[in-house]
Amino acid sequence: MIENSSNYVIPPNSTGDGLTRVVSGRDHRGAVQEIPVVEERPLTIFLNGQEIVTAMTIGDYPAYLALGFLRNQGMLAAGESVLGVDYDEELETVVVRTDGSTIYEEKLKKKTRTSGCAVGTVFGDMMEGLDQVELPKAELRTSWLYTLARQINQTPSLYLAAGAIHGSVLCQEDRPLVYMEDVGRHNAVDKIAGWMLSEQVEGGDKIMYTTGRLTSEMVIKCALMGIPVLVSRSGFTAWGVEIAQQVGLTLIGRMRGKRFMCLSGADRMIWDADPDHVAEDKGKRRSGHE
Repeated sequence: MIENSSNYVIPPNSTGDGLTRVVSGRDHRGAVQEIPVVEERPLTIFLNGQEIVTAMTIGDYPAYLALGFLRNQGMLAAGESVLGVDYDEELETVVVRTDGSTIYEEKLKKKTRTSGCAVGTVFGDMMEGLDQVELPKAELRTSWLYTLARQINQTPSLYLAAGAIHGSVLCQEDRPLVYMEDVGRHNAVDKIAGWMLSEQVEGGDKIMYTTGRLTSEMVIKCALMGIPVLVSRSGFTAWGVEIAQQVGLTLIGRMRGKRFMCLSGADRMIWDADPDHVAEDKGKRRSGHE
């Protein structure tokens, strides 16, 4: 690895206890192999006295996940103060306590199963609140994209150790800041949202880098977090592109090596890096097995 995780505010939790389990099997030649596989465990999120959802997660940063999930679902009202976040590892629950009331019976009845991994769920109307979103017209330099991709792809991570996981990275210009992973890309983004809420970090000058597909709900979450740029190694959906164009979000996908596609916000990009003179990015190199 040419990069390390020391420059991150929160690096990927690549060696956390209990995140993987060693399982024995046989490979294509019939030889016995032991490989690490990612753990999954349920986490039930309560808002005050009301049970909201049970999510499948790898189990790290439960408080950030709970806060970010509630924020991205519009269940934490503007001006509502979070009084505490209590995690019970034995009961696998997180209780978020606020100074507001919790009455979401109708919203809880309106669930939309999303296209995300680990059965992502969106409550209520997906477009609710988007008409008030005003994203800053943030510039994006192509040199930042190439630097970020190289650093992120070569950072030791749980993905490199075990695969079968998604990552999301909050970045500022050409510096990756917070790297979260989970079995579902929604969980990874929600953890970042929870960290931003806890640390009172604004999104207007940030970039979200994700390994997942650029679907409608991913664009919506990013926009509601106030982040004006969303980048992925994966592809797009048409509705995701349409919403990005509607809210003024710069949307870049299929970023592999020196290539990428921008389907929204290209007028805000500064093309300051010649791909012919950019060092080849060999991408993620997995030390174990997929």
